[in-house]
Amino acid sequence: MILLTGFEPFGGDSTNPSIEASRRAAVILTENGWPAAAVELPCIFSDAPGALRRALEKYDPELVVCTGLNAGTGQIRLERAALNMMDARIPDNAGQQPIDVPVAPGGPAAYFTSLPIKRALAALQKVGTPAQVSPSAGTFVCNQIFYTLMHELGASGSAIRGGFVHVPPSGAAGMEPEVVARALVLVVREALDGSADISLGAGTVA
Repeated sequence: MILLTGFEPFGGDSTNPSIEASRRAAVILTENGWPAAAVELPCIFSDAPGALRRALEKYDPELVVCTGLNAGTGQIRLERAALNMMDARIPDNAGQQPIDVPVAPGGPAAYFTSLPIKRALAALQKVGTPAQVSPSAGTFVCNQIFYTLMHELGASGSAIRGGFVHVPPSGAAGMEPEVVARALVLVVREALDGSADISLGAGTVA
């Protein structure tokens, strides 16, 4: 089973492209022989980790790809690292705004994705989908979920691959939900291959 997650609408929006694309990707994957489920997470610091843990327990997945919206990008952002830090510039959907608070007190400063993000980047670029590797997932609820996922997998000694992908707003640079969904499918297929990641220059200068 493949688990994809996205977030509920945030900040007054009526939809969130992360859960829309995740649901479409789950359908595409299932129709092609890879059973998948998409779960909507609350955009609330106090509630999101528990919702993720319940989904992990319910589906017992072999692969997890969490997604969220990055309103300032027109690309698929393959996140490299999750930080043990919550530093909310704006409140979440419940008005919570933790500042300089660890996701997991006493936990590692950061976790790296276990998805083959360089192979995924190459696959996306091959089909003309705008994509980049991003150093970290920020310090809002997206990062909290990414860190929680990797912390849970690490604590259990699991071999499950997991990571986080930021998606652009619907329609940005032609990135409609169907395009984003197929991008997520490509990420999943690269991860299911099981091969090691490739060496590909994709870092940032600053």
